Amino acid sequence: MQAIVASMPFAGQIGLRVIEATKHQVIGEVTVQADKCTSGNIAHGGFLMTLADCVGAVAAFLNLPDDARGTTTTESKTNLIAAAPVGTVLRATALPISVGRRLQVWQTRVETPEGKLISLTTQTQLNL
Repeated sequence: MQAIVASMPFAGQIGLRVIEATKHQVIGEVTVQADKCTSGNIAHGGFLMTLADCVGAVAAFLNLPDDARGTTTTESKTNLIAAAPVGTVLRATALPISVGRRLQVWQTRVETPEGKLISLTTQTQLNL
């Protein structure tokens, strides 16, 4: 599964580790590093959105129809709920909302290991 992550260089830049990847759920983890933070040493919103987008993209890739060439994000909306300080391990879990022939919709929860919700992203993926 790390091969899929390796095909997305930006996922490597954020330190994404895939923990589980099935057609029904993808789980990834990262550790918040100082260079991914905003003021106050808390995770930058763009970092949280990137995490969710990468995990959702892996999920969409695993659900592509046989004749598809790939997938791309066409819409993404993120609610930033709570702060995640430097050193926090974050777990991103992508679950399907709808998996169709042309479009897929995934929701990704980013949480601490204790279950504290940090952000919630809903993204639409177009099957190419």
